[in-house]
Amino acid sequence: MNAPAHRTDQAPLDEERRLRRELAAVYRLVAHFRMTDLIFTHISARVPGPEHHFLINPYGLLFEEITASNLVKVDLSGRPVEDTPHPVNPAGFVIHSAIHAARPDAHCVLHTHTKAGCAVAAQEDGLLPLNQISMEFYGRVGYHDYEGVALNLAEQRRLVADLADHPAMILRNHGLLTVGDTLGEAFLRMYYLDKACEIQTTAMAGGAKLTTPHPDICELTARQLSGEDHGSDLRDDQAYPLAWSALLRLVERVAPDYRD
Repeated sequence: MNAPAHRTDQAPLDEERRLRRELAAVYRLVAHFRMTDLIFTHISARVPGPEHHFLINPYGLLFEEITASNLVKVDLSGRPVEDTPHPVNPAGFVIHSAIHAARPDAHCVLHTHTKAGCAVAAQEDGLLPLNQISMEFYGRVGYHDYEGVALNLAEQRRLVADLADHPAMILRNHGLLTVGDTLGEAFLRMYYLDKACEIQTTAMAGGAKLTTPHPDICELTARQLSGEDHGSDLRDDQAYPLAWSALLRLVERVAPDYRD
């Protein structure tokens, strides 16, 4: 009788390869839409498995240089778990590891320092429901007071508490942060959170008196945009998946080397 062939479960490796490519695509999209801050800020993705590893950008590379293969896999202590010539931004570790550890649903964590995001992060009232895009985040964004550069581990507990169960957070005097069950969800939330900040700064610069809808309408709109509303006559459950597929096609056209 022939001995049974040796079998190796390829599923975890295949899933990590897929995640690497998708995360590299997110980095390239952030670069394409001019939401970068040179080599700073970070996007991370949790790797499936009990080890609690996640992928993050190699410190020192521009986002347009990120590829699937040069992403760094680290543990919750910020230590690389595989050989890499690249360091990891310590501030990125403090913020991202805290959220990955506390939020099982936060498979992707995305942080930016965009001009509009930083401007709204400096405003006392935070994000205002000035537009339909802004209302996606109505009552669904946390706020974290500035404590200096995120290099102190004690800040992790407060970051997690301020994010709570929200899909987004404004880091006061600092920038924006979104999380998602998927990488596409986290990116699209950041895209629209940043656009909401752009709308707000542009509207405020116009000098005219601003108007906001009634709070009940803001909450209804937030539920409609998040898929939580079941009272409207129609539903659109395909918006984010269709938009994400379109964005992946964009990356294939403008930065096909992200897969390397």
